[in-house]
Formats: sequence, structure tokens, C-alpha cells
Amino acid sequence: MSKELFKTAILLCASLLSSLAHSRYYDDVISSGYIRIGVYKDFPPFSFEQNGKPAGVDVEIGKQIAKELGVKLQVHWITPDENLEDDLRNNVWKGHYLDKDEDNPMAMKTLADVMMRVPYDREFSYMRDSTGALINEEVVMFGPYQSERWQVVYDSRKMKHVTTIAVFQYHPIGVEIDSLPSFYMTSAAGGRMRDKTKHYTNAAAAYEGLENGEVSAVMAMRSEIDWLLFSRPQSAYKLGENSYPAMGKQQWDLGMAIKQSYRQLGYAVEDIVDKMVRSGDMETVFQKYGLRYEKPAFYQEIAH
Repeated sequence: MSKELFKTAILLCASLLSSLAHSRYYDDVISSGYIRIGVYKDFPPFSFEQNGKPAGVDVEIGKQIAKELGVKLQVHWITPDENLEDDLRNNVWKGHYLDKDEDNPMAMKTLADVMMRVPYDREFSYMRDSTGALINEEVVMFGPYQSERWQVVYDSRKMKHVTTIAVFQYHPIGVEIDSLPSFYMTSAAGGRMRDKTKHYTNAAAAYEGLENGEVSAVMAMRSEIDWLLFSRPQSAYKLGENSYPAMGKQQWDLGMAIKQSYRQLGYAVEDIVDKMVRSGDMETVFQKYGLRYEKPAFYQEIAH
């Protein structure tokens, strides 16, 4: 077999395998008795395993969705790829040809019916590639349920206060590698904070660096900082009151995603999540994990 023919055969097999992955219509979900909710693996406080069972904010929301639909929750763990577009493709509308079903090596794992923690942003939803084609045309992003922002936590025994990022020219700060805080702290203010920025695999590891005295502060998502302070409290740790000049978008809303052809299921799920936000049940879920809750802009605009 020639190399060209071999490559063609491989691509054909990949295409056939991709066609075996599927998410489902509303009626299929109801008749099956379960719904697959996609959440990120090892991502506390949103989705993680605790005592061998799924836990976290997004898992709790998934449980409520399943309860309201009268079905059981089946957690679909997502391992993040290079970017969100890959995650949506691999878990919502197409699947990855290397992600095989353990019980049937010739088939791909089934997809999530609904994926949690997706940016609810019109600009992102309608983003186009270099040819002008919609990048995310196969998915619908809907149901905003939380507003997120960045937060600094610092050791008050080493720093009196944090009202400006300029202090990190003199005090080391921990950030997650390849994250927006990493880019910001190494490039803002003409790079004057670069030498004091230390990188860690994730927010929890950076927080451990704070506990061990390797850094004087940590910058991460507010929910991650809240969770770390809740689960590993230190009376000397305080929250920064600083802003982030020239950072761009510092607050964003999070919602869900579903394959565009399964909108009926999306409408049903959206109604459940909307009721949770309006009734205060959503805030209760966040408080369970020690998190401050902020409604998405959609609800704040209605209130005003």
C-alpha cells in the first residue's frame, strides 16, 4: 500500500469513527432515563472527585438539571484540549477519533448532552475564521449562570495591602502557567513584574507556594481563590483590592453549550437554570463551596 493510500485510509477510518459519536435529542434523553452533563476533570471548585464521587458547583447544577427533568445525572468528564473550540468539538458535536469507548474499541465515546462552564459571549459565539466561516456554528451557547472575575490573595504578614499591581515589582506572586494572569503579570507595566512572577501548574499549586512561603500572593479566578480560602483557610491571607490596568476584559459570564440541532433540550435546561438563578438556588450552590456569587450581566440588566 502506498503512503498516500495509507493516509487516505486512516482519514476515512477517523471520519467513520467520528460519525459514531453522538449527543442526543430531548426525547432521547428523557426516554433513556439519564442526561450526560460535561464538566472539566480535576477543576475544583467547579468539578472534581471528592471521596470517590463527583463534586463541585457544576456537578451540583447538573444534579438539579437531572432532577427537574426526572432523569439521573451521568457525569461526562472533560480533559481540556488546546483551546475551547477543541473542547466543544471533542465533547459536544463531533468527538475525537482517538477517544475510544473501552467496551467497544471500534466506537467513540458518546458526547455530552450539555457542556458546562462555556463563555457566554456574543463575540465568541459568532467568531469567524480566516475564510469568514463561523468557528462555532455547530454549537449553541446559552443559559448564563455565573459571572467570573480575577482575584488576588496575599499574605498580610508579608504585605500590608494590595491596592495596585505595582507592588508585585517587589513581592513575588504565583500564577498558573499559560494562563491570562501569567501573560498579564509578565507583560504589564513594561514587564517590570516579570522577574517576580512565579509559575505553577494550577491555582492550587500556586496557593501551596503561598503556604510554603515561595510567593507573597496568588492571582487566579475569584471562585478558585474563594474555594482555596474556604478549604484551606489561613487567617493571615487577605483579598487584594486592586484593579488590572490595560488588561482588557476583566469580568466574563459563563453558561452552557449544546449541539445546535438539539435546541429543544437546550430550552428545557435553560429554563431550569434560569429558575435557579432567579430563585436564589444558584447562589446557595456557590455558597456551599464557600464562593461569592455574582449574577451574569443578563440578570443585572433586567434588575436595572
